[in-house]
Amino acid sequence: MKVRIGYGLGTRSLTNDAVRFNAFVDALEGCGFDSLWLSERLTGDCPDPLIGLAVAAGRTQKLKLGTSVQVLPGRNPVLVAKEWASLDRLSNGRALPAFGLGVADPGEQQAFGVARGERAKWFDEALPLIRRLWTEDSVDHDGARFHYEAVRVRPKPVQQPPDVWLGGIAPSELRRIGRLGDGWLPSFCTADDVARSRPIIEAAAAEHGRAIDGEHWGALIAYTHDELPDSVVRVLAARRPDLDDPRQVVAVGHDGLRDAIERFIAAGTSKFVAIPLSEPADWDAELAALAGAVLDLQRAKAA
Repeated sequence: MKVRIGYGLGTRSLTNDAVRFNAFVDALEGCGFDSLWLSERLTGDCPDPLIGLAVAAGRTQKLKLGTSVQVLPGRNPVLVAKEWASLDRLSNGRALPAFGLGVADPGEQQAFGVARGERAKWFDEALPLIRRLWTEDSVDHDGARFHYEAVRVRPKPVQQPPDVWLGGIAPSELRRIGRLGDGWLPSFCTADDVARSRPIIEAAAAEHGRAIDGEHWGALIAYTHDELPDSVVRVLAARRPDLDDPRQVVAVGHDGLRDAIERFIAAGTSKFVAIPLSEPADWDAELAALAGAVLDLQRAKAA
């Protein structure tokens, strides 16, 4: 099992100016992190994820480039396929597309223009189309939302096709991962959640004649250096009302993050994305210290 540790900015990021963002990307690659993951909030402060990843691609040689996640409902699948094919090709095969339904927020839903009850149906039609557009020379499709005759996306991605990562831990989301996903990257979850949920994904995949690669089980792990403010605790409690203490899904400090990664590894998970809950004053110092605390786990499992 190859452990890989990446880093993401989350949806609260204020690192969206050229000086700060470029320094952040350079430090990630310099420290040896595996990947960069950018989240999407059209109405928030974080940069557009594909634009940000394109900037990062031009500054790096090894850093993989993922979304955590890009919202699919409301987007034209041909345009999405073209954008990701271009990013993958121009980064020499470093793209890690990850898609989701979108947050249940009135402002975001208004921006995408898809009613909440329609999101899953849109997703289920669009994602298989995107895969076909990455691999087939010509695609015909007549569905409830999209109609195409001999549509083409060229040039094709370097990866044939790129692996698609999906998130979520609700039962319907787990079954969708089994039906449509290549990898699982949930957020605000525990190692016990992974142990309970993985069999559900594997069973759904088997029902559809599929299997999830053993290297494609991951987790986003939020961390902080301070005690969580009550406002954040309330948000987490609303998101995970089943937990006795919502602080269970946030690591405290670099050592706490390492402990969390080790628990997930013991549960069979090998791909990780660390997400800070606040922006550090100095990215070089923060990422160097974190690399010293956790990246030996990546190197130890690389063989």
